Amino acid sequence: MASSLTKDSVRPGTPGSEKTFFGHPRGLATLFMTEMWERFSYYGMKALLPLYLVAPGGLHLSAATATAIYSVYVSLVYLLALPGGWFADRVLGPRKTVAVAGFVIMLGHLTLALPSSGTFFAGLGLVAIGSGLLKANISTMVGHLYDGPDDPRRDGGFTLFYIGINLGAFAAPLVIGTVGESVNWHLGFALAALGMALGLGQYLLGGRHLSSQSQVVPTPLSAEERKSTLTKAALWAGLAVVFYATIGFTGVYTLNWLLVPITLAGLIIPVLVIARIKRDKELDRADQSKMTAYIWFFVAAAVFWMIYDQGGSTVSLFADSSAKNTIFGWNFPVSWYQSVNPVMIMALAPVFAWAWLALARRGKEPSTAVKFAMGLVLIGASFFLFLAPLAIADGGHKAAAMWLVAIYFVQTIGELTLSPVGLSVTTKMAPAKYASQMMGVWFLAVTAGDATTGLLSIAGVDLNKTGIVALQAALAAVAGLAVWMYRSKVKELMGDVH
Repeated sequence: MASSLTKDSVRPGTPGSEKTFFGHPRGLATLFMTEMWERFSYYGMKALLPLYLVAPGGLHLSAATATAIYSVYVSLVYLLALPGGWFADRVLGPRKTVAVAGFVIMLGHLTLALPSSGTFFAGLGLVAIGSGLLKANISTMVGHLYDGPDDPRRDGGFTLFYIGINLGAFAAPLVIGTVGESVNWHLGFALAALGMALGLGQYLLGGRHLSSQSQVVPTPLSAEERKSTLTKAALWAGLAVVFYATIGFTGVYTLNWLLVPITLAGLIIPVLVIARIKRDKELDRADQSKMTAYIWFFVAAAVFWMIYDQGGSTVSLFADSSAKNTIFGWNFPVSWYQSVNPVMIMALAPVFAWAWLALARRGKEPSTAVKFAMGLVLIGASFFLFLAPLAIADGGHKAAAMWLVAIYFVQTIGELTLSPVGLSVTTKMAPAKYASQMMGVWFLAVTAGDATTGLLSIAGVDLNKTGIVALQAALAAVAGLAVWMYRSKVKELMGDVH
C-alpha cells in the first residue's frame, strides 16, 4: 500500500532507499502508515469507549463513572509517554520499542474484544501502556530520517506525518464506531485490533527503510542500573499486588480504589516533574527564566485540554442521550461526531500555517502568549456554546446535531491556535539538559487536564449540568484573559525565544 505512494528520488543518498515518499525519505511512508493505523485503532476505540461504558449492552455504568474512566484512561496514555521515552533511551532504542508498543496495543484491543467485563480494564491498561511507548518514540524516528534540524524537508515531513494521524483519526469512528454501535461492541474493538495489526505488519516489513539511528540505544543502562531498576520495579509491583489483593479479599474494593490513585498521580507527577526541573541548580539564569515562562503555558494548556478532551466524553454522552443525531432525516451513529475534529484539522491546518506566515511577513503575527490566550478563549467559547443544546434538552427536546458540530468546530480552531504552537515553544524553550524530556513534559499538560476532569467525575460532579459547563467556560475565558494581560511579562521571561 505504501509503495504506491512513492516516486523516484529527487536527491541521491536519501536515507534507507533510492525511492522517496513525496520527495521525503522512504522510511516516512513506513512511519506514516504505522501512525495512521495506530491512530485508527486508538481513536476508534476511544470513540466507542464512553458509549460502551453507559450502554445497557455494555457495562451500563453511570455517565459520571464513564467520564471518570474515560478521563483517567486518556490521562494515563499521556502520562506513560514520559517513561515510554525513557524506556527507548535506556533499554531498547526507538525502533524496537515501537514494535513492542504495536504488539501491546494490539493485544489490548483483542482483550477488549473479549465478551467479558472482567478483562475490560486489563485491555484498557494494555492499550494505555502501548500507546505511551509508541507516542514518545515514533515522532523521534521521523526526525531521524533527516539530516539534522536544518534539513529543508524536515518540516514538510512532519506535516505529512501529521496528515497520517488525522487520516486514521477521521476514518476510525466511521468504521469502528459504526460496527461497534450498530453490530456488536466487541466486534468494534476487534476491528481496532485489526487496524493495529495492519500497522504493525507494515512497520516490520518496511523497517529496512528506517534510519539506522533509530536502532541505537542512546544512553543504555549499566548492569548495575539495570539491576537496580528491575529491583525497584518488582518492589513497587509487589506492593501494588499485595495492596489490591488485601482490599479485594476484605470486600471493600470499588472501582475508585483504582481510579483515584491514577487520577492523583496524573495531577501530582506533572507538578513534581516541573518542580524538579525548576529547582535544578545547573540551569543558568536564562534557562530558569524560560522555565518560569513555560509554567504559564503549561497551566494554560492543562485548562485547555481539561475542556477539549470532554468532546469525547461529556459532549459525546450528551449526544447519546439528548441530541437528534440526524442530518436531513438520516440517522448516524453517535461515534461519528469524533470524525468532525480530524477532518476540520486537515482542512484548516494549512490555512492557519499560511495565515501565521502572512502575518509574520507584515510584522503582525501574534506572540506565543497571545495565541495561547486565543486558544483558551475559544475553548471557553465552545462550552458557552454548549449551554444552548443543554438548555434545549432541559426543556424536554432533543438538540439538533449541528449544535454539537459547531462545538467541535470552535474547539478545532482553538486547538490550532494552541496545540502546534505549544509543541513548537516547548522545543524552543527546553534547557539543553532536558531537550529530550521536554516533549514528555508537554504531554503532561494533557495528563493534568484530563486528571482534573476525572477527579471531578469521581467526586460525583455532573459535568453535563448547565452550571458546571458555564463554570468551566468562564474559567477558560478568565485564564485566557490573564495570559493576555500578562503577555508582556511572559514575553520578557522567554528571553531570546520568539
